[in-house]
Amino acid sequence: MTRLVALLLLLLAPALPAEAQQDTSRFFPYTLKTTRLPNGLTVVRVPFNSPGIVAYATAMRVGSRNEVEPGKTGFAHFFEHMMFKGTKSNPEGQRERVLGSFGFDDNAFTSDDITVYHSYGPTAGLPQLIALEADRFRNLEYSEPSFQTEALAVLGEYHKNAANPGLKMEEELFGTAFTQHTYRHTTLGFYDDIKAMPKEYAYSRTFFERWYTPDNALIFIVGDFNDDQVMAAVRENYGAWNRKSTPVTIPAEPPQKTQRSVHVDWPQPTQPRHQLGWHTPASNPNTPDAAIQAMLAEYLVGKTSPAYKELVLDKQLVESIDSRPSPHRDPTLFILDATLQDEKHRAAVDATLRREVKALASGKVDAARVKAIQDNLRYGSVMNQQTAQDVAIDLAVYAGILGTPDALASYLKQLSVVTPKQLVAFAGKYLVDSNLTVLTLTPKAPAGGTP
Repeated sequence: MTRLVALLLLLLAPALPAEAQQDTSRFFPYTLKTTRLPNGLTVVRVPFNSPGIVAYATAMRVGSRNEVEPGKTGFAHFFEHMMFKGTKSNPEGQRERVLGSFGFDDNAFTSDDITVYHSYGPTAGLPQLIALEADRFRNLEYSEPSFQTEALAVLGEYHKNAANPGLKMEEELFGTAFTQHTYRHTTLGFYDDIKAMPKEYAYSRTFFERWYTPDNALIFIVGDFNDDQVMAAVRENYGAWNRKSTPVTIPAEPPQKTQRSVHVDWPQPTQPRHQLGWHTPASNPNTPDAAIQAMLAEYLVGKTSPAYKELVLDKQLVESIDSRPSPHRDPTLFILDATLQDEKHRAAVDATLRREVKALASGKVDAARVKAIQDNLRYGSVMNQQTAQDVAIDLAVYAGILGTPDALASYLKQLSVVTPKQLVAFAGKYLVDSNLTVLTLTPKAPAGGTP
């Protein structure tokens, strides 16, 4: 689906009513009560059996995908850091002192599409938490020296991650597969942009004003609380938040027409790696594409797959094979990742993975295994939601990416109805050589060194 079509579907979708309730279903066992404030902020409350405990998650619909200006990547992740710098009312450290006095666990993370801030602790501290969260999202303040110090901390984070081949592999695979779309850079951003970040104080304020707006945020409150009191506190603290998000154009990625490849020589001892990445469509709560990719991962290289039995157990050509697709707002890559036992096994591993993909695409499918994978994924997802925090974060992630408060329930519903025929059709359409990018990594010592 093209970016333009996705945008048209979004515009044609019915507007969320000011108040809505989604009851429990066989797909999702919790009730969602959703309110949209006049400023566009969406607030979802979920009663959960956690006496005296509450989870609070804010999904900002901004990730590295939103970094469209050349030379200015990495700012979505950067604000994951800056949002803890304080305000005029609550200077740096005050928030942590208040929440710490209640014993709140408090953190954040950034992805390609979203930034999620989450807290977990006693309901007794919820009024203070709501006031602190509203204050920092409305009134974040930081000086240029503080900005520059944190930019250097982010550069240090890049250096730490760069010691692992995973970051280099992600940079090279996505940088080869994507020529236009912003998924071509990682969440950390391009290295040169991170090094230049200390000079971009003025742009950082523009980025914050552009994306940290109530119409770009969804709040999830899960646990033991009084709904009327919570909503009164939310309206009081967030009601005056009145910025509007600024539309930007995310470059569309043109169709890939021939297979691409990229090789990495890694200067330190490590296992050889082999990745196959195909362009796949954007996730949407009304289509099964995200659910199909989750099932394809298990079907092709999961522990019940013929490829796993052959490559890991019987022949022991690889240390591991894996695939971890996740929903994305825009078309991304479906990746099969193999860690080889030895470089000499590369051709055999590549042949086995391609053989399994082509067999599925040709219509050879084990319907009983598809059903078992489907049940395992569906019930496993619900079983993993054991705490209020688990539920709040899962809801925030799916809603932030897919754009609707009940996106997690929609995904689980789609997961329950995927058919073997759909897996075959998806593989035949997208997992083809012309749509494929291959990454290879080999440990290679510098001259005179030892890998």
